Amino acid sequence: MQPVPFADLGQADLVVDRIYRGGVAGNRGDDPISKLLPVGNAGGFRFRGSPSRGDVKCLVLYTSSADPDWPDRLDVTSGTFTYYGDNKQPGRELHDTPRKGNLALSNYFDATHSKAHRTQIPPILLFAKAGTGADVVFRGLLVPGSPTVPADEQLVAIWRSAHGERFQNYRATFSVLDVRCVKREWLDQLCSGQTPETGAPSAWREWVNSGIPRRLMAPRSIEIRTREEQLPRTTADMNMIREIHRYFSGRPQEFEHCAAQLWMMLAPATDELVVTRQSRDGGRDAVGRYRLGPVGDPISIEFALEAKCYTPHNSVGVRDMSRLISRLKHRDFGVLVTTSYVHPQAYREIREDGHPIAIVCASDIVEILKRRGWGNVSAVCSWLDTNFQPYSSRRFTGDLTAAPPRRIAYSPTTATDLLR
Repeated sequence: MQPVPFADLGQADLVVDRIYRGGVAGNRGDDPISKLLPVGNAGGFRFRGSPSRGDVKCLVLYTSSADPDWPDRLDVTSGTFTYYGDNKQPGRELHDTPRKGNLALSNYFDATHSKAHRTQIPPILLFAKAGTGADVVFRGLLVPGSPTVPADEQLVAIWRSAHGERFQNYRATFSVLDVRCVKREWLDQLCSGQTPETGAPSAWREWVNSGIPRRLMAPRSIEIRTREEQLPRTTADMNMIREIHRYFSGRPQEFEHCAAQLWMMLAPATDELVVTRQSRDGGRDAVGRYRLGPVGDPISIEFALEAKCYTPHNSVGVRDMSRLISRLKHRDFGVLVTTSYVHPQAYREIREDGHPIAIVCASDIVEILKRRGWGNVSAVCSWLDTNFQPYSSRRFTGDLTAAPPRRIAYSPTTATDLLR
């Protein structure tokens, strides 16, 4: 699709993944969103109307995906979007923000539980930075909530700290509706104050009536992630990985404990994960069980974990993957955690041969840490020092917990090391 020129924005439809050109004057007037819709030219939350008065006719969410502490994320495969609210500094109550974005999130998520209230939720349009100047890309029509996330986790107030002060912000989960094109006629009707259901896309009307979103899901056509997809794309993110590699330089065995904690953060349904003694690991850096099924009658699947603390330019090859595959027992699955990437040949072989191996590469590690609030090198250093201080530097005081443990178990609730 050709990008929409700046001069044509006022008459343009909104097409998923189409780019809308910004101006070139070098000021706020270059913002294309304000030319597409009368919602203002700045901020992540942009309203037509006022959330304080309850008369919002249309809401635009804009994300640059450039804030490491608040990693907005669109999962195109599941049609799910994670967005962080607008209370990003200490000094304010959760809802007391200038743009009232968090207040709007609270009201809209509360209103999802009945049809009468869903009719009061305005259409939410998602835009993202396109990477060139002021250009933006339309990413979809959103509704609050997602069937992939439990109801009590769809809008969560999370704690963060800055400069020694604590504060809360929202993490909100939205569904991207199966709407390829939002017509200009509907947008004009919304902005003029007509009810959203007049001329609305069918997926929107279905959601209002049933509360069940028909999501725009786009499964991967290629199961193998490229090298570029496996490695961080920004210098700041790459520096986070380089810091982890530097921290465990000369003692790669201790990276196994780091890999164990990363997996626990990614897969909290893990029952137990035990980092094995090097001389008796059977070729497996850690072993564990993953819990499936209802709480009253779960089943557990055993798995083996392999950790590779490589430089980002040194790939995990066929030999490394073959070692993990050979250690898997019948009905087990494998986990590979690496600060690098898996070589295309090795990646292709495990996928084509159907080996059940989950790959956690460098870009995945960055995303895991960002979602937990460790979004820059300084935060990563603090996390590493707190959890993986070199055992050789711990002064022995007569307490056995100060000595290097021989076998470490990570619990699903704390993911901290326990001496056995």
